[in-house]
Amino acid sequence: MTETETSTEAQVTTPPQGTMKDLMALTKFRLSALVIVTTFVGFWLNSHGPLNWWLLIHTLLGSTLAAFGAAVFNQLMEMDVDKLMKRTADRPLPSSRMQPGAAFAIGWILSAFAIIHLVKMVNLEAATLCAMTLAVYLFVYTPMKQQSAWNTIVGAVSGALPPLIGWAGAAGPPVEGDPYFRWQLVSSPGAIYLFLLLFLWQLPHFLAINWMYRDEYRKGGFVMWANDDETGAKTSRLAFLFSICTVAAAFLPALTGQTVVWFLPAACIINGALLWLAWKFLQTRDRATARKLFFYTLMHLPLLLGISMAFWKRP
Repeated sequence: MTETETSTEAQVTTPPQGTMKDLMALTKFRLSALVIVTTFVGFWLNSHGPLNWWLLIHTLLGSTLAAFGAAVFNQLMEMDVDKLMKRTADRPLPSSRMQPGAAFAIGWILSAFAIIHLVKMVNLEAATLCAMTLAVYLFVYTPMKQQSAWNTIVGAVSGALPPLIGWAGAAGPPVEGDPYFRWQLVSSPGAIYLFLLLFLWQLPHFLAINWMYRDEYRKGGFVMWANDDETGAKTSRLAFLFSICTVAAAFLPALTGQTVVWFLPAACIINGALLWLAWKFLQTRDRATARKLFFYTLMHLPLLLGISMAFWKRP
């Protein structure tokens, strides 16, 4: 085979750079589905009368693009660290399938368009919450991951803001006589419940996965609560504690009269399973029970959001 033929064959067999699959990995497309779901739930719960579908679409578009932009910048900031961990080494940036400059441009366009779109098509409150989400995630949480184990708490704050974007978005543009910024949109009992639910749910969820993959996190230089917890004693205690707090948060909408009577019994059943699995992890402290807790959290949140929608007293 001649040199020209070899070169031609290499060009043919080399996988294309920057494919759609890489773009989906760069924006963490599947993980961003959580943002879409929670934003929708927040919008639906605070909708007055028939759903405003155009307003919903604009709200979802803004929050989703912001999630994509945050994922891109996060991977840019952790590109060197991702090379050290097996589960992240094949991402587009650490594997050099995409150039950092191109990723930066994509992240900037997505994030800027998201905020501008929300200001223009939804309202200032939703755009402000979106900007807060990006700021906390990128400028506080991401750098903190290599400095303090409390990064899990900070990360949970940024993860709990998307449903508030939906909640605020449902209010639409301000009308004459409204204040410049309607604080009641983020201080109402419904908004507080959504924030607490998402905030607290993330903690046992991430504690379980942190403990299962503590070697990977140590290798990447991330400072996590589970890093030096070989027996699982500390991690399981924290997971159980935060599971109790998650159960307590479910009482808020019932106590404030925002749900019908059937909400609380259904929430107790769903939360009871979470508490039981967290207790099992506390007792046995092995990978199998941690894995069961982690996978149940993936079902727990959709179930709780589902019954919230089903039993909510919509205005």
